[in-house]
Amino acid sequence: MADKVIGGSFVITDQDASQILTPEDFTEEHRMIAETTRDFVSGVVVPQDEHLEKLDYDLTVKLMRSAGDLGLLGADVPEMYGGLGLDKVSSTIISENLARASSFALSIGAHVGIGTLPIVFFGTPEQKRKYLPDLATGAKIAAYCLTEPASGSDALGAKTTARLSDDGKHYILNGSKLYITNAGFADIFIVYAKVGGTDFSAFIVEKGDPGFTLGPEEKKMGIKGSSTRPLFFEDVRVPVENLLGEIGKGHLIAFNILNIGRYKLATGCVGACKETIELAVKYANTRKQFQTPISRFPLIGKKLADMNIQTYMLESMVYRTTGLFDTMLKDIDPSASDSGRSAAKAIAEYALECSINKVFASEVLDFVADEGLQIHGGYGFIQEYKVERIYRDSRINRIFEGTNEINRLLIPGTLVKKAMKGELPLLQKAQALQADLLSYIPGQTFEGTLEEETHLVSMAKKVFLMVGGLAVQKYGLTLEKQQEVLSLLADMMIQIFAAESGLLRTKKLIERQGETKAEHAIQMTTVFVHEAFDKIEAYAKEALSTMEEGDVLRTQLSILKKLSRRSSVNTIGLKRDIAARVIQGEKYVISSSM
Repeated sequence: MADKVIGGSFVITDQDASQILTPEDFTEEHRMIAETTRDFVSGVVVPQDEHLEKLDYDLTVKLMRSAGDLGLLGADVPEMYGGLGLDKVSSTIISENLARASSFALSIGAHVGIGTLPIVFFGTPEQKRKYLPDLATGAKIAAYCLTEPASGSDALGAKTTARLSDDGKHYILNGSKLYITNAGFADIFIVYAKVGGTDFSAFIVEKGDPGFTLGPEEKKMGIKGSSTRPLFFEDVRVPVENLLGEIGKGHLIAFNILNIGRYKLATGCVGACKETIELAVKYANTRKQFQTPISRFPLIGKKLADMNIQTYMLESMVYRTTGLFDTMLKDIDPSASDSGRSAAKAIAEYALECSINKVFASEVLDFVADEGLQIHGGYGFIQEYKVERIYRDSRINRIFEGTNEINRLLIPGTLVKKAMKGELPLLQKAQALQADLLSYIPGQTFEGTLEEETHLVSMAKKVFLMVGGLAVQKYGLTLEKQQEVLSLLADMMIQIFAAESGLLRTKKLIERQGETKAEHAIQMTTVFVHEAFDKIEAYAKEALSTMEEGDVLRTQLSILKKLSRRSSVNTIGLKRDIAARVIQGEKYVISSSM
């Protein structure tokens, strides 16, 4: 991997393909980790699937400890505290391959991610020595407690309070938490409360503390095999040494951990998409209508092609982000006293990318799950077929870890904040572009492989800068109130990051395999980039029409039209080719040579 990249810089600079991590860069160790995880899921978890879906606490905990024995719970825990201290590629691979375990994957994900990482990043040495070894093995299970009945997206509006006892030895907690994953069997709870009713802070609370009780299991639409219960605190005495981080600095922990949660959620979506494609194409190859396998019908093929294309872009995006993390983390000494906070700060550099991953992944999985169910027809509505469960389970992802609406506001908002701090020359780039736009004359011709697609990604960034620059210029400090415009800017950034991630990955494939073997990836990239550009142009038109009118609007739309000039592509023909390979391979396919 190359030099460290500033978060959000992808909208103003172009990266070289050699700078990004792709799944094709995995080492032999990475592939062994993937195989170990797959074997655990298929050999240990799947045979117990029916019991797990009935919410069997004891079985879930038993299997989580089995995962701990294999090291699957300790990837992100430093070696000095009983974990494996692996790179983020390894923990991402584990998360992706656990996805086939359905709700059980969520139980593990909540434990290793938002449950354990607050202590990894922000715990004192004493807290780490006390809790992390057991969390790394599954001897104890963790849960994360942020949401309350009256505060979901507004996390800092929490009502739970913490008061220092008269003897100064305990914080006394009162309040409640809602929708807590793993609540039914967790031992360690990361709980947020306001000290003195004002200072938002985090605490490590242990199961069995007097006054700490659980409500009943929620009856959920999906993820039925995971425990989701409310918590109640009535004068719960938490030792002062269990304060996590500093008083009044709980938001730093909460928001940093949510970044990780968003990225890990996207990782799980990759695995779920791949499984859904496999289920759908195998069904389509065996299900006959009019004496013909339905996979031979072009409209079914189109669905399979679109599912595969979207998953390819998602996978490319997720591992590109993983590579950014590892590059940023490589110089941190894990034995340093402040290593956890340094790691959290490094990951926070890509908070914007984490939100992009979360939104794109959750919506791609919803699309893939919906199309997968549709391919199954009436059988997809029957619980005997797993695609029915995948469809129900997928819906929560657009709500988890901050709703997609909140994340859409965060994406451009974070970018503008970085620009205001001088971390990105965003406004300077936008101003320079405005000076060039009126004289811009399109007319390039493209002959080489993916040359036009490379140009389109570059033009998409210019379109974003044009629209984003106008938005900042028009609204100034009140831009945050223009949620519809912010959402459109976010959608443009999401499509740009996805398109560029897939484009760069495909270029690496061409360099390694040659164009013939990379033809499948080339076709997927061509389709996605052109369709993404269509969306970006539409988002830009809507935003411009919101901000301007009359002659000014006509001028801006004219400029947009020049920036958007491109050739037509036979996407139907390309998708037929893509579908043929997916149908032949009966799984998610990235290469022409299967």
